[in-house]
Amino acid sequence: MENASKALLIAGGVLLSILIISLGVYLFANFGGVTAQIGENVEESQISQFNSQFTTNVGKNNVTIYDIVSMANLATQNNKQYGFQKTNHTPPTGDDYYIAVTLQGKGQIEFGAETTNEDYINNYYNENLIIPQVNSINGSAGLTYYDVQVQISDMTQRVYQVICIPK
Repeated sequence: MENASKALLIAGGVLLSILIISLGVYLFANFGGVTAQIGENVEESQISQFNSQFTTNVGKNNVTIYDIVSMANLATQNNKQYGFQKTNHTPPTGDDYYIAVTLQGKGQIEFGAETTNEDYINNYYNENLIIPQVNSINGSAGLTYYDVQVQISDMTQRVYQVICIPK
């Protein structure tokens, strides 16, 4: 009789320990899934916030060269952050984090990691973009407005190309 009661106590202890271990495994798996979902939500929010810097001008009627240069500067900062060279990404493919800003008639106007301050000054202000726009305001043509289109990568879910077309 004594042995039977000890056997019942041992069996009860084993069942109780299995129940506690099962509960621990269930809670670990459940909390792990919640943590992963929170991580995915945070990543989606960050991507959406990043993309909004470029998509805010889509569909606007009053996008000027100054807005386009701002987007090109954002793209250049991104390209510098990831160490991309401009010459390695023509045409853009969307399979990495390189962002191209294309201005119809001028080609790609963003830079990569190799950019210097002189590149900014020469390309944006002196030669190609801003000075001709300012000069056109003084004439009868007025300020040129642009249509903006963006392409979002299926792979990274980020904007990888901004296309600006004069109206």
